[in-house]
Amino acid sequence: LSIKKETMKVVAFVPIRLNSKRVVGKNLKLLGDKPLLQYILETLTNAASIDEVYVYCSQEEIIPLLPQGVKFLKRNESLDRDETLGQEIYDAFTKEIDADVYVLAHTTSPFIKVETIDNAVRQVTEGNHDSAFSAQKVQTFTWYKGQPLNYDLKEIPRTQTIEPVYFETSAFYIFRKEIWTIEHQRIGSNPYIAIVNAIEGIDIDNPEDFEFAEQVLQ
Repeated sequence: LSIKKETMKVVAFVPIRLNSKRVVGKNLKLLGDKPLLQYILETLTNAASIDEVYVYCSQEEIIPLLPQGVKFLKRNESLDRDETLGQEIYDAFTKEIDADVYVLAHTTSPFIKVETIDNAVRQVTEGNHDSAFSAQKVQTFTWYKGQPLNYDLKEIPRTQTIEPVYFETSAFYIFRKEIWTIEHQRIGSNPYIAIVNAIEGIDIDNPEDFEFAEQVLQ
């Protein structure tokens, strides 16, 4: 049974804290001519599949930087600790804001495209999948815990036929309400994997990533 978009409320939220350690002040740092945080927020507000976009942050000083259409929801400062787990943040937000489908997105992926998000949301709202996430597909020889992950040392395949490996880019996670409230997972048992290219897959996690993003923008 296909579930039509009209019956489902889709809410996107972007957790932001201003005391980032690895890239100091990265959310407010200029990437090109605007702060990093504005990229993903503008993308989300331009996504036709999303009804509401929230920034979930404890610091009201970022309100003037939010693009038109983005709502500010103040979160408890206790969620700004270095030890805070993502689960604590998702728990707190989903208890405050009700939705049928949540889109968890991050400022660290400035180049993700509107159409990528819209397509992934539709996969969930139309009932094809219970969740979705962005990932890069790698079709090469990979190892894990000292062992080859996707091939046999005695039978080396061609890279064209090797079993691909997918790694999450963390640009977005889309999940139905019950996936989080009941299963406590941001990825369900039947996820849609939204394959992104190397540019969309850029994830700013350290100063070198930020420099690379600046070069890409130029």
